[in-house]
Amino acid sequence: MSLNTHITTLEQRHSALDQEITAAFASKPAMSDAEIREMKLKKLRLKEEIERLRRDEH
Repeated sequence: MSLNTHITTLEQRHSALDQEITAAFASKPAMSDAEIREMKLKKLRLKEEIERLRRDEH
């Protein structure tokens, strides 16, 4: 898998998590704070990985 393909895949996962978090806040009953916090941490890790790969690419 090329680096660009890997970054694109990570960006898609990041976007999907963002949508899940938004849906979690809108759902009734809402997800637990712990579940939402875990999703946000995964999203942050993905963002950090994307940024690291972009830096290393150059």
